[in-house]
Amino acid sequence: MAFLIEHPRELRTLNTQTRFGAGIVLLVAASMTLTACGGDSDSGSDSKDEIKGAESSSAPPPATSTPSSTPMDDGIDRPEIKLPADVNHVFEDRTTGDPEKDTVLADNERNILAEDDAILRADPKSPALQFYNTGEGLVSAVNWVKEFVDADLSFTGTVRYFNRRVVLDGDDKAVLSYCGDESKAYNKDRKTGKVKKSAPSAQSYVLYNSHLSKNEKGVWQVTKLISERGAKACQP
Repeated sequence: MAFLIEHPRELRTLNTQTRFGAGIVLLVAASMTLTACGGDSDSGSDSKDEIKGAESSSAPPPATSTPSSTPMDDGIDRPEIKLPADVNHVFEDRTTGDPEKDTVLADNERNILAEDDAILRADPKSPALQFYNTGEGLVSAVNWVKEFVDADLSFTGTVRYFNRRVVLDGDDKAVLSYCGDESKAYNKDRKTGKVKKSAPSAQSYVLYNSHLSKNEKGVWQVTKLISERGAKACQP
């Protein structure tokens, strides 16, 4: 989304002081250091190390406009999420050849859908948020939804997620990085329905780094998330 700084999604990604205290700090899982999507050493990250075992690219792949299907049923009783027809998501890099990493990626998709569902329904108390987030991650997700609600905003359009990379840390912890392309999504006034369009720019691309932990149900929950809008590693 080509958001201005005062818009809620920008507050979530750029104003890290709101979420984790001053400064942009990359999350570290055990001995593994996670860096920018695509491995660009000048991405704006504090770290210069690439994700171990992950291939890097200097630029994101060409955008696709085909919405992704919902992840397959895995037998876990999950909250049902149905988004309106004018909101779409494209998830790239859905399979890695490692079943556990693929499960992390699938729950990442479900979590994104859950957060967007909560925004669209103006419901920061959505059970789905609690299902896919815990601890600091849950506080962050709830506050993000509240920012949209307080601003009387929802959104419309398509968001693409790409360069998704997973590093497992034992059986129940993982670190995930990915990029978001919001150039075809826009804020919408909740009261009037007016779409607030603006031209795509470098600020339409966001780098995410997250920590996840697998709970007793087998769900990969976000425990921490930090993001950087305008990151060089995610630019086309």
